Amino acid sequence: MFRPCTRRDFITGMLAASLAGMPGSGRAETAAPALRRGLVILIDFPGLGRPISTDFAKERFGLLDGYVRAMSYGAVGLEHRFSGWHTLSDDIGQFSISPVNLQVDKSRVMRLIQESIDAAAETEDFSRFDHVAIFMRAYFRDYGMVGLCGYPGMLGWRTDIGLRSRQGQAVPGGAAIFTCSAHLGTLFHDCAHVWGGVRDGKRVVPCLYDHDIQVRHPTIDTGWRNALINMGYWDPMSCHCRALGLPPPGISSWTKLRLGWMPPRKVRTVEPGRSEEILLGPLEDGEAETLAVRLPFTPTRFMLIENRQPIGRFDKVLPGHGVLIMRCNDEVAECRHGRAPVKLIDADPEQGYLEGAAFSIPGRDSYVDPATGVEVRLLEKIGFSYRIRVSRPALS
Repeated sequence: MFRPCTRRDFITGMLAASLAGMPGSGRAETAAPALRRGLVILIDFPGLGRPISTDFAKERFGLLDGYVRAMSYGAVGLEHRFSGWHTLSDDIGQFSISPVNLQVDKSRVMRLIQESIDAAAETEDFSRFDHVAIFMRAYFRDYGMVGLCGYPGMLGWRTDIGLRSRQGQAVPGGAAIFTCSAHLGTLFHDCAHVWGGVRDGKRVVPCLYDHDIQVRHPTIDTGWRNALINMGYWDPMSCHCRALGLPPPGISSWTKLRLGWMPPRKVRTVEPGRSEEILLGPLEDGEAETLAVRLPFTPTRFMLIENRQPIGRFDKVLPGHGVLIMRCNDEVAECRHGRAPVKLIDADPEQGYLEGAAFSIPGRDSYVDPATGVEVRLLEKIGFSYRIRVSRPALS
Protein backbone atom coordinates (compact mmCIF):
# COMPACT_ATOMS: atom_id res chain seq x y z
CA MET A 1 0.00 0.00 0.00
CA PHE A 2 3.03 2.25 -0.23
CA ARG A 3 5.01 3.79 -3.05
CA PRO A 4 7.89 1.75 -4.50
CA CYS A 5 11.05 1.71 -2.38
CA THR A 6 14.54 2.18 -3.67
CA ARG A 7 17.56 0.41 -2.25
CA ARG A 8 18.33 3.67 -0.44
CA ASP A 9 14.90 3.52 1.22
CA PHE A 10 15.67 0.01 2.45
CA ILE A 11 19.06 0.96 3.85
CA THR A 12 17.71 4.12 5.52
CA GLY A 13 14.93 2.15 7.19
CA MET A 14 17.30 -0.51 8.43
CA LEU A 15 19.77 2.04 9.78
CA ALA A 16 17.01 3.89 11.60
CA ALA A 17 15.86 0.70 13.28
CA SER A 18 19.42 -0.30 14.13
CA LEU A 19 20.23 3.08 15.64
CA ALA A 20 17.12 2.75 17.78
CA GLY A 21 18.79 -0.08 19.66
CA MET A 22 17.65 -3.43 18.28
CA PRO A 23 17.41 -6.19 19.35
CA GLY A 24 16.17 -6.70 22.90
CA SER A 25 13.24 -5.67 25.04
CA GLY A 26 12.19 -3.04 27.52
CA ARG A 27 13.30 -5.20 30.44
CA ALA A 28 16.13 -7.51 31.36
CA GLU A 29 15.26 -10.93 29.95
CA THR A 30 14.89 -13.53 32.68
CA ALA A 31 14.08 -16.52 30.47
CA ALA A 32 14.70 -17.67 26.93
CA PRO A 33 11.95 -16.40 24.60
CA ALA A 34 9.38 -18.75 23.14
CA LEU A 35 10.38 -19.15 19.49
CA ARG A 36 7.99 -18.96 16.56
CA ARG A 37 9.52 -20.91 13.70
CA GLY A 38 8.79 -19.64 10.21
CA LEU A 39 9.60 -20.74 6.67
CA VAL A 40 10.37 -17.88 4.29
CA ILE A 41 9.81 -19.04 0.71
CA LEU A 42 11.90 -16.95 -1.70
CA ILE A 43 10.08 -16.37 -4.99
CA ASP A 44 11.24 -15.02 -8.35
CA PHE A 45 9.48 -14.51 -11.68
CA PRO A 46 10.64 -15.07 -15.28
CA GLY A 47 12.40 -12.04 -16.77
CA LEU A 48 11.96 -9.76 -13.76
CA GLY A 49 15.64 -9.48 -12.79
CA ARG A 50 15.36 -7.59 -9.49
CA PRO A 51 18.76 -7.57 -7.70
CA ILE A 52 17.58 -8.88 -4.33
CA SER A 53 19.72 -11.41 -2.47
CA THR A 54 18.98 -14.02 0.16
CA ASP A 55 21.07 -11.99 2.60
CA PHE A 56 18.75 -9.03 2.07
CA ALA A 57 15.73 -11.17 2.96
CA LYS A 58 17.55 -12.43 6.07
CA GLU A 59 18.29 -8.84 7.13
CA ARG A 60 14.62 -7.91 6.86
CA PHE A 61 13.35 -10.82 8.91
CA GLY A 62 16.18 -10.30 11.40
CA LEU A 63 14.78 -6.83 12.04
CA LEU A 64 11.33 -8.37 12.50
CA ASP A 65 12.74 -10.71 15.15
CA GLY A 66 14.17 -7.73 17.05
CA TYR A 67 10.86 -5.89 16.85
CA VAL A 68 8.89 -8.89 18.14
CA ARG A 69 11.28 -9.39 21.06
CA ALA A 70 10.91 -5.73 22.01
CA MET A 71 7.11 -5.69 21.70
CA SER A 72 6.72 -8.91 23.73
CA TYR A 73 9.14 -7.73 26.45
CA GLY A 74 11.49 -10.52 25.46
CA ALA A 75 8.90 -13.29 25.79
CA VAL A 76 8.73 -14.17 22.07
CA GLY A 77 11.36 -14.45 19.35
CA LEU A 78 11.43 -15.55 15.71
CA GLU A 79 13.52 -18.19 14.03
CA HIS A 80 13.33 -18.39 10.22
CA ARG A 81 14.53 -20.83 7.62
CA PHE A 82 14.98 -19.47 4.10
CA SER A 83 14.28 -21.64 1.10
CA GLY A 84 16.28 -21.33 -2.08
CA TRP A 85 14.89 -19.05 -4.79
CA HIS A 86 12.01 -20.61 -6.74
CA THR A 87 11.00 -19.16 -10.11
CA LEU A 88 7.26 -19.43 -10.77
CA SER A 89 5.70 -20.50 -14.03
CA ASP A 90 4.46 -17.14 -15.35
CA ASP A 91 5.59 -13.53 -15.28
CA ILE A 92 4.48 -11.42 -12.35
CA GLY A 93 1.74 -9.77 -14.38
CA GLN A 94 -0.25 -12.99 -14.04
CA PHE A 95 -0.10 -12.71 -10.25
CA SER A 96 -0.28 -8.93 -9.68
CA ILE A 97 -3.23 -7.45 -7.77
CA SER A 98 -5.06 -4.21 -7.02
CA PRO A 99 -3.75 -2.00 -4.18
CA VAL A 100 -7.37 -1.81 -2.92
CA ASN A 101 -8.03 -4.54 -0.35
CA LEU A 102 -11.69 -5.01 -1.25
CA GLN A 103 -10.87 -5.29 -4.97
CA VAL A 104 -8.08 -7.88 -4.81
CA ASP A 105 -8.48 -10.87 -7.16
CA LYS A 106 -8.44 -13.69 -4.63
CA SER A 107 -7.76 -16.30 -7.31
CA ARG A 108 -4.42 -14.62 -8.02
CA VAL A 109 -3.53 -14.62 -4.32
CA MET A 110 -4.43 -18.30 -4.07
CA ARG A 111 -2.42 -19.15 -7.19
CA LEU A 112 0.68 -17.35 -5.83
CA ILE A 113 0.43 -19.16 -2.50
CA GLN A 114 -0.24 -22.52 -4.13
CA GLU A 115 2.65 -22.37 -6.57
CA SER A 116 4.98 -21.11 -3.84
CA ILE A 117 4.17 -23.82 -1.32
CA ASP A 118 4.24 -26.47 -4.04
CA ALA A 119 7.76 -25.37 -5.01
CA ALA A 120 8.97 -25.32 -1.40
CA ALA A 121 7.35 -28.65 -0.55
CA GLU A 122 9.86 -30.43 -2.79
CA THR A 123 12.54 -29.89 -0.13
CA GLU A 124 10.81 -28.58 3.02
CA ASP A 125 8.84 -30.27 5.80
CA PHE A 126 6.09 -27.80 6.69
CA SER A 127 5.33 -29.56 9.97
CA ARG A 128 8.56 -28.07 11.36
CA PHE A 129 7.19 -24.52 11.13
CA ASP A 130 4.54 -22.38 12.81
CA HIS A 131 3.94 -20.07 9.86
CA VAL A 132 4.94 -19.34 6.28
CA ALA A 133 5.97 -16.08 4.60
CA ILE A 134 6.40 -15.64 0.84
CA PHE A 135 9.09 -13.07 0.01
CA MET A 136 9.16 -12.02 -3.63
CA ARG A 137 12.02 -10.68 -5.70
CA ALA A 138 9.66 -7.93 -6.83
CA TYR A 139 8.83 -4.33 -5.99
CA PHE A 140 5.56 -2.61 -5.12
CA ARG A 141 5.17 -1.37 -8.70
CA ASP A 142 5.56 -4.92 -10.01
CA TYR A 143 2.98 -6.59 -7.78
CA GLY A 144 0.46 -3.90 -6.74
CA MET A 145 0.81 -4.16 -2.95
CA VAL A 146 3.80 -4.02 -0.64
CA GLY A 147 2.52 -6.88 1.49
CA LEU A 148 -0.63 -8.71 2.46
CA CYS A 149 -1.85 -11.69 4.44
CA GLY A 150 -3.25 -14.49 2.29
CA TYR A 151 -4.73 -16.41 5.21
CA PRO A 152 -6.22 -15.38 7.56
CA GLY A 153 -6.81 -12.36 5.36
CA MET A 154 -7.49 -11.95 1.66
CA LEU A 155 -8.72 -15.54 1.34
CA GLY A 156 -10.99 -15.15 4.36
CA TRP A 157 -10.65 -16.50 7.87
CA ARG A 158 -12.80 -19.60 8.08
CA THR A 159 -11.00 -22.22 10.10
CA ASP A 160 -11.83 -24.88 7.51
CA ILE A 161 -10.00 -23.17 4.62
CA GLY A 162 -6.61 -24.80 5.16
CA LEU A 163 -3.63 -24.48 2.83
CA ARG A 164 -2.09 -27.64 1.43
CA SER A 165 0.62 -28.35 -1.13
CA ARG A 166 -0.13 -30.60 -4.08
CA GLN A 167 2.14 -33.15 -2.40
CA GLY A 168 -0.34 -33.23 0.50
CA GLN A 169 1.54 -31.20 3.12
CA ALA A 170 -0.62 -28.98 5.33
CA VAL A 171 0.63 -25.41 5.76
CA PRO A 172 0.54 -24.42 9.44
CA GLY A 173 -1.02 -21.20 10.68
CA GLY A 174 -1.34 -19.30 7.44
CA ALA A 175 0.70 -17.41 4.86
CA ALA A 176 1.80 -13.78 4.54
CA ILE A 177 3.04 -12.36 1.22
CA PHE A 178 5.66 -9.62 0.79
CA THR A 179 7.50 -7.79 -1.92
CA CYS A 180 11.07 -6.79 -1.20
CA SER A 181 9.73 -3.22 -0.77
CA ALA A 182 8.07 -4.26 2.50
CA HIS A 183 8.83 -1.97 5.44
CA LEU A 184 9.45 -3.55 8.85
CA GLY A 185 6.01 -2.33 9.91
CA THR A 186 4.44 -4.15 6.97
CA LEU A 187 6.31 -7.35 7.80
CA PHE A 188 4.95 -7.20 11.34
CA HIS A 189 1.43 -6.16 10.31
CA ASP A 190 0.81 -9.08 7.99
CA CYS A 191 2.69 -11.68 10.03
CA ALA A 192 0.66 -10.64 13.09
CA HIS A 193 -2.52 -11.62 11.22
CA VAL A 194 -1.05 -15.11 10.90
CA TRP A 195 0.25 -15.30 14.47
CA GLY A 196 -3.08 -14.18 15.91
CA GLY A 197 -5.00 -16.75 13.90
CA VAL A 198 -8.77 -17.15 14.01
CA ARG A 199 -11.06 -17.44 17.03
CA ASP A 200 -14.85 -17.71 16.95
CA GLY A 201 -14.86 -16.94 13.23
CA LYS A 202 -12.88 -13.69 13.63
CA ARG A 203 -9.25 -12.75 13.09
CA VAL A 204 -7.66 -12.23 16.47
CA VAL A 205 -5.42 -9.46 15.09
CA PRO A 206 -7.26 -7.61 12.29
CA CYS A 207 -6.26 -4.51 10.34
CA LEU A 208 -7.03 -1.36 12.34
CA TYR A 209 -7.47 1.02 9.39
CA ASP A 210 -10.89 1.39 7.74
CA HIS A 211 -11.23 -0.86 4.69
CA ASP A 212 -14.04 1.16 3.08
CA ILE A 213 -12.07 4.40 3.21
CA GLN A 214 -9.02 2.54 1.87
CA VAL A 215 -10.98 1.91 -1.34
CA ARG A 216 -10.75 5.65 -2.09
CA HIS A 217 -7.24 6.12 -0.67
CA PRO A 218 -5.27 2.90 -1.29
CA THR A 219 -1.72 4.33 -1.35
CA ILE A 220 0.31 7.09 0.28
CA ASP A 221 0.11 9.34 -2.79
CA THR A 222 -3.71 8.99 -2.90
CA GLY A 223 -4.20 9.95 0.76
CA TRP A 224 -3.74 6.63 2.58
CA ARG A 225 -3.76 8.31 6.00
CA ASN A 226 -7.44 9.19 5.60
CA ALA A 227 -8.18 5.54 6.42
CA LEU A 228 -6.44 5.80 9.81
CA ILE A 229 -9.61 6.74 11.70
CA ASN A 230 -9.32 4.19 14.52
CA MET A 231 -5.73 4.11 15.83
CA GLY A 232 -3.92 6.61 13.61
CA TYR A 233 -0.12 6.34 13.79
CA TRP A 234 -0.13 4.72 17.25
CA ASP A 235 -0.03 1.06 16.14
CA PRO A 236 1.43 -0.62 13.02
CA MET A 237 -1.77 -2.66 12.69
CA SER A 238 -3.24 0.71 11.74
CA CYS A 239 -0.49 2.61 9.96
CA HIS A 240 2.34 0.13 9.20
CA CYS A 241 4.75 3.08 9.68
CA ARG A 242 4.78 6.89 9.82
CA ALA A 243 7.49 7.23 7.16
CA LEU A 244 9.58 4.83 5.10
CA GLY A 245 12.85 6.04 6.60
CA LEU A 246 11.70 5.40 10.18
CA PRO A 247 11.02 2.21 12.14
CA PRO A 248 7.37 1.46 12.92
CA PRO A 249 5.80 2.68 16.15
CA GLY A 250 5.34 0.23 18.98
CA ILE A 251 2.13 -1.74 19.17
CA SER A 252 -0.71 -0.67 21.46
CA SER A 253 -1.77 -2.46 24.62
CA TRP A 254 -4.83 -3.70 22.69
CA THR A 255 -2.66 -5.49 20.13
CA LYS A 256 -0.35 -6.81 22.86
CA LEU A 257 -3.37 -8.29 24.64
CA ARG A 258 -4.67 -9.85 21.43
CA LEU A 259 -1.29 -11.47 20.76
CA GLY A 260 -0.86 -12.60 24.37
CA TRP A 261 2.21 -10.39 24.81
CA MET A 262 0.98 -8.35 27.77
CA PRO A 263 1.82 -9.89 31.18
CA PRO A 264 -1.53 -10.13 33.05
CA ARG A 265 0.06 -8.80 36.25
CA LYS A 266 0.85 -5.55 34.39
CA VAL A 267 -2.84 -4.84 33.64
CA ARG A 268 -4.83 -3.05 36.38
CA THR A 269 -8.61 -3.55 36.32
CA VAL A 270 -10.92 -0.87 37.73
CA GLU A 271 -14.43 -2.15 38.47
CA PRO A 272 -17.69 -0.13 38.57
CA GLY A 273 -18.16 2.03 41.66
CA ARG A 274 -14.42 2.37 42.23
CA SER A 275 -12.08 5.36 42.17
CA GLU A 276 -8.40 4.45 42.06
CA GLU A 277 -5.11 6.27 41.71
CA ILE A 278 -2.63 4.43 39.52
CA LEU A 279 0.98 5.04 38.52
CA LEU A 280 0.90 4.17 34.82
CA GLY A 281 4.30 3.41 33.33
CA PRO A 282 5.28 3.86 29.68
CA LEU A 283 4.04 0.97 27.56
CA GLU A 284 7.50 0.50 26.05
CA ASP A 285 9.05 0.01 29.51
CA GLY A 286 8.52 -3.60 30.54
CA GLU A 287 9.90 -2.84 34.04
CA ALA A 288 6.92 -0.67 35.01
CA GLU A 289 4.50 -2.22 37.51
CA THR A 290 1.39 -1.16 35.57
CA LEU A 291 1.39 -0.92 31.77
CA ALA A 292 -2.33 -0.74 31.04
CA VAL A 293 -5.62 -0.09 32.80
CA ARG A 294 -8.75 -2.04 31.84
CA LEU A 295 -12.31 -0.93 32.56
CA PRO A 296 -14.80 -3.71 31.73
CA PHE A 297 -18.46 -2.90 30.97
CA THR A 298 -19.72 -6.19 29.52
CA PRO A 299 -17.95 -9.44 28.60
CA THR A 300 -17.14 -7.90 25.19
CA ARG A 301 -16.97 -4.13 25.78
CA PHE A 302 -14.31 -2.30 27.78
CA MET A 303 -11.93 0.65 27.87
CA LEU A 304 -8.14 0.51 27.84
CA ILE A 305 -5.76 3.19 29.09
CA GLU A 306 -2.04 3.25 28.29
CA ASN A 307 0.88 5.67 28.51
CA ARG A 308 2.99 6.22 25.39
CA GLN A 309 6.33 8.01 25.77
CA PRO A 310 9.23 8.76 23.37
CA ILE A 311 11.53 6.11 24.85
CA GLY A 312 12.98 2.78 23.76
CA ARG A 313 13.41 1.78 20.17
CA PHE A 314 10.07 2.42 18.57
CA ASP A 315 7.82 4.81 20.49
CA LYS A 316 10.32 7.57 19.68
CA VAL A 317 8.58 7.87 16.29
CA LEU A 318 5.06 8.44 17.67
CA PRO A 319 3.15 11.57 16.64
CA GLY A 320 3.03 12.68 20.28
CA HIS A 321 3.20 11.36 23.82
CA GLY A 322 0.89 11.02 26.79
CA VAL A 323 -2.05 8.91 27.96
CA LEU A 324 -4.19 7.14 25.36
CA ILE A 325 -7.79 6.10 26.09
CA MET A 326 -9.43 3.47 23.87
CA ARG A 327 -12.96 2.13 23.50
CA CYS A 328 -12.89 -1.60 22.73
CA ASN A 329 -15.64 -3.85 21.38
CA ASP A 330 -14.87 -7.52 20.83
CA GLU A 331 -18.16 -7.97 18.97
CA VAL A 332 -16.72 -6.07 15.99
CA ALA A 333 -14.58 -8.29 13.77
CA GLU A 334 -13.16 -5.90 11.17
CA CYS A 335 -12.83 -2.16 10.55
CA ARG A 336 -15.73 -1.57 8.17
CA HIS A 337 -18.43 1.09 7.85
CA GLY A 338 -16.91 3.25 10.59
CA ARG A 339 -16.94 0.47 13.21
CA ALA A 340 -13.81 -1.07 14.72
CA PRO A 341 -12.84 -3.43 17.56
CA VAL A 342 -10.74 -0.62 19.08
CA LYS A 343 -10.93 3.17 18.68
CA LEU A 344 -8.89 5.97 20.23
CA ILE A 345 -10.62 8.82 22.02
CA ASP A 346 -9.07 11.93 20.46
CA ALA A 347 -7.81 14.49 22.98
CA ASP A 348 -7.21 17.11 20.26
CA PRO A 349 -9.25 16.51 17.07
CA GLU A 350 -7.98 19.77 15.56
CA GLN A 351 -4.61 18.13 14.84
CA GLY A 352 -6.18 15.55 12.52
CA TYR A 353 -5.40 11.89 11.84
CA LEU A 354 -5.42 11.21 15.62
CA GLU A 355 -1.99 12.79 15.95
CA GLY A 356 -3.25 14.72 18.99
CA ALA A 357 -4.99 11.75 20.61
CA ALA A 358 -2.79 11.66 23.74
CA PHE A 359 -3.89 13.37 26.97
CA SER A 360 -1.04 15.10 28.81
CA ILE A 361 0.07 17.55 31.51
CA PRO A 362 -0.07 20.50 31.06
CA GLY A 363 -2.97 20.94 28.72
CA ARG A 364 -5.49 18.18 28.09
CA ASP A 365 -5.35 16.45 31.45
CA SER A 366 -8.84 15.00 31.91
CA TYR A 367 -11.63 13.14 30.12
CA VAL A 368 -15.20 12.26 31.10
CA ASP A 369 -16.90 9.68 28.92
CA PRO A 370 -20.43 10.86 28.11
CA ALA A 371 -21.77 7.34 27.60
CA THR A 372 -20.48 5.67 30.77
CA GLY A 373 -19.56 8.49 33.13
CA VAL A 374 -16.00 7.21 33.44
CA GLU A 375 -13.59 9.99 34.44
CA VAL A 376 -9.85 9.81 33.77
CA ARG A 377 -7.75 12.57 35.31
CA LEU A 378 -4.00 13.03 34.95
CA LEU A 379 -2.71 14.14 38.35
CA GLU A 380 1.06 14.23 37.96
CA LYS A 381 3.85 13.29 35.60
CA ILE A 382 6.73 11.50 37.32
CA GLY A 383 9.59 10.96 34.91
CA PHE A 384 7.95 9.14 31.99
CA SER A 385 5.12 7.78 34.16
CA TYR A 386 1.73 9.35 34.88
CA ARG A 387 -0.14 9.22 38.14
CA ILE A 388 -3.79 9.09 37.10
CA ARG A 389 -7.14 8.82 38.86
CA VAL A 390 -9.77 6.60 37.24
CA SER A 391 -13.31 7.00 38.62
CA ARG A 392 -16.26 4.81 37.65
CA PRO A 393 -19.92 5.28 38.61
CA ALA A 394 -21.65 2.34 40.28
CA LEU A 395 -23.88 0.25 38.04
CA SER A 396 -27.53 1.33 38.29
